[in-house]
Amino acid sequence: MSDARTPAQIEADIVRRRDQLAETLDEIGVRVHPKTIIGDAKAMVAATVDQTTGRAMDAVHRTVADVRLKFVKEDGAPRLERLLPVAAVVVGVVGLLAVSARRRKD
Repeated sequence: MSDARTPAQIEADIVRRRDQLAETLDEIGVRVHPKTIIGDAKAMVAATVDQTTGRAMDAVHRTVADVRLKFVKEDGAPRLERLLPVAAVVVGVVGLLAVSARRRKD
């Protein structure tokens, strides 16, 4: 058996490999193009922001749920023993701010 190839087979291999090489070079050109690099960086930043935002939202939801449990009973009734002192502090702070603002005007 002879492994000799015909000139036409060799030429066909050369054309096929040249086409493959041209395709590879085109892919490399696209990958290293500044617009592609910037686009990839933007996509990475957007994914990171989305991920961070998602984690932050989860943390906020957990915190709100924890605070709600402190001020509302499981049946939905308010825990007056905890709400009244907080309400008194809020009213006091608002009152102090109002008095302070009125003094500044005078």
